[in-house]
Amino acid sequence: MHFLSPVLENYIKNNSEDEPELLRELTRETHLKVLRPRMLTGHFQGRVLSMLSKIIAPTTILEIGTYTGYSALCLAEGMRKTGQLHTIDINEELQAMQRRYFDKSGYGSKIIQHVGDAKTIIPQLDLTFDLVFIDAEKKDYPAYFELVLKKTRPGSIILSDNVLWSGKVLEPIDKKDKVTPILLDYNSMLKRDKRVETVLLPIRDGLTLTRVL
Repeated sequence: MHFLSPVLENYIKNNSEDEPELLRELTRETHLKVLRPRMLTGHFQGRVLSMLSKIIAPTTILEIGTYTGYSALCLAEGMRKTGQLHTIDINEELQAMQRRYFDKSGYGSKIIQHVGDAKTIIPQLDLTFDLVFIDAEKKDYPAYFELVLKKTRPGSIILSDNVLWSGKVLEPIDKKDKVTPILLDYNSMLKRDKRVETVLLPIRDGLTLTRVL
């Protein structure tokens, strides 16, 4: 589902910050070599992530769901000089490609890759995160949220991607659809949770911004 017309989307993109050349290169290679290139964060949302990171100026960032590394590079743009970004993905086949672009970016030494199940890895990270980006298995969003909440502090920001799920959150649910009901519950849970305050932004496929109280 397109929430905005392609013409309006192009206008928004053309009147926002340009996409860095390295990210354009990563986009091209992802479309040529990797399955499901639609999973890429993309130009406009990438600039939103970059801007949010620059406003927050985090020392520690956690990303759940690396894919080919596009969103990690956007988030890294706002890190403090002493910062670190930890990114987790279950697909080890993409690790070499991620690393190649991380090292090209100049943030390579600050980006730590983890391969495996995020639900196992997160509890092992002895860190407090200023900024978290959740963009992995949608069915595990509630579990990810509870795990990362324990690794944040008041004022930390948790971003959740794809929370509109191509508009399926407004449609009758197919009996075979196991993901949409979980996202519906997740969105409602964030709204009700007194430990945080939340706003759902209609950016691309839905991006929730949650602030820890």
